Amino acid sequence: MATTPKKSLGYYLSVGLLRGLNLLPYGWVARFGAGLGHLLYRIPSSRKRVVHTNLRLCFPHWDEATRERVAKASFVHAIRSYAERSVQWFADGKKLERLIELDSAVDLRDPNMPPTILLGFHFVGIEAGSVFINYSLHRPCASLYTPMSNPAFDAMAREQRGRFDAQMIPRGDSARDVLRMFRKGKPVMLAADMDYGARNSTFVPFFGVPTCTLTSVSRLAEVGRAQILPFIGEVLPNFKGYRLKVFPVWENYPSGDPDADARRMNAFLEEQILKMPEQYYWVHKRFKTRPPGEPGVY
Repeated sequence: MATTPKKSLGYYLSVGLLRGLNLLPYGWVARFGAGLGHLLYRIPSSRKRVVHTNLRLCFPHWDEATRERVAKASFVHAIRSYAERSVQWFADGKKLERLIELDSAVDLRDPNMPPTILLGFHFVGIEAGSVFINYSLHRPCASLYTPMSNPAFDAMAREQRGRFDAQMIPRGDSARDVLRMFRKGKPVMLAADMDYGARNSTFVPFFGVPTCTLTSVSRLAEVGRAQILPFIGEVLPNFKGYRLKVFPVWENYPSGDPDADARRMNAFLEEQILKMPEQYYWVHKRFKTRPPGEPGVY
């Protein structure tokens, strides 16, 4: 029998704050998050150093002024995104419809959709995009997630993320669960643009840097005979909300070459990052795992 996670005072205060923020107009919440981000950027921190390290590795040709501008904007966006969890986790479907603009190259309600991997990327709008794509499918789906260290917060986040009929599947040894979802006709959402270690990964370039990149996307697509449907959640300017952009299905994927498929995924991500570099989650240690013999960068 599953045990109920113990909830601390900090848990109740945090969840109460998020629920309270959701009652406010979105613009107020977004401005509050941005203001907090500007304040925190003035304080030296390890995450701020990670942002600058990532940008220095990926864009060595940028001058210091450009790197500082993007670093600050990215950091502020990241902090703001945590405040906006209030809306993303607790808003009902009608509120999300008012805030999120859907730009899809495919019919998400197609009843004959084949086995599908909904491939997300870690832009600051990924949470809004992921929740809204669940809502827009109008059918049961599944989503891979990384469990939080705090069991109470993890249970709450899992419940809110899955409130539009999404079955949340912990990352790890999840391949069997994913294939089971395909057989049930459920699209599966996952993101593969983080460093999950050398297992099931390969080193391929990302902005010219050899980067530990998962090969599980192409392997799951091959075994499950699934199509790849990439999507990105974008934060709109002037605190207007978000855009969920769903791209056309990738053709000739998987190719049979996992390294080539991983490189293709990184190349697609590079193309999207160049359109809005300040909205990518540079706060993550994307280059934590290095090729054998190479020193760490953080």
